[in-house]
Amino acid sequence: QVEVAESGGGLVQAGGSLRLSCTASGLNYDAYSLGWFRQPPGKEREGVACIDRSGGATYYTDPVKGRFSISRVNAKKTLYLQLNSLKPEDTATYYCAAAWVPYCSASWSDNAYWGQGTQVTVSS
Repeated sequence: QVEVAESGGGLVQAGGSLRLSCTASGLNYDAYSLGWFRQPPGKEREGVACIDRSGGATYYTDPVKGRFSISRVNAKKTLYLQLNSLKPEDTATYYCAAAWVPYCSASWSDNAYWGQGTQVTVSS
């Protein structure tokens, strides 16, 4: 049984930082591309960042480029998202996804496993 679980969310002031973590079990972790999505209140879920299964390529949505950093430690089966210079518009529920694909293509998460999400709230 595959389980994906996020942690590390919380309440932070604008300009602050958080580090989200995502652990996954029950799958061949090294063979999965991983990523983060977020869903702001009242809006649709959107992709934030993705890292391919080798860890050699990363992708970010434009609003977070230069502020967020995605990384993975396969030995720990853990994915991270470092959030710096947070803004109120970053407030959202953040979800981790794991898909058995080699690269972060446009449809990489179509058949992904998802976590339950962790809330990030940025106050102004």
